[in-house]
Amino acid sequence: MHVHLVFVTKYRRKIFTKLILQELREIFQSVCRDFESTLVEFEGEGDHVHLLIEYPPKVAVSKLVNSLKGVSSRLIRKQNYPTIQKALWGGNLWSPSYFAGACGGAPLSIIRQYIEQQQTPSD
Repeated sequence: MHVHLVFVTKYRRKIFTKLILQELREIFQSVCRDFESTLVEFEGEGDHVHLLIEYPPKVAVSKLVNSLKGVSSRLIRKQNYPTIQKALWGGNLWSPSYFAGACGGAPLSIIRQYIEQQQTPSD
């Protein structure tokens, strides 16, 4: 099964650089492995990320999302990136909401193409 996820930063702040997005990719890949899932595609812009994940039917998407957001928030905030420190206070990196779309009927190539077209920050 495949799901397309979108996570938005708290207050929709543009805090992600190319370096932070690379680190997020590695964190998300690690969390997916813990759930016997695969991060098929990942891309992001300054204030949000898109993930395409293949996961087994036994995995609850809500539990996967909670782990992805929780672990990534904790590990990224621990790095003390200046863009994040200036724009966010408190312990939250992500907005509490998220988008999750099942990809059962859509061709995966179209979804991958959409995610790849996100405008990653150049710095």
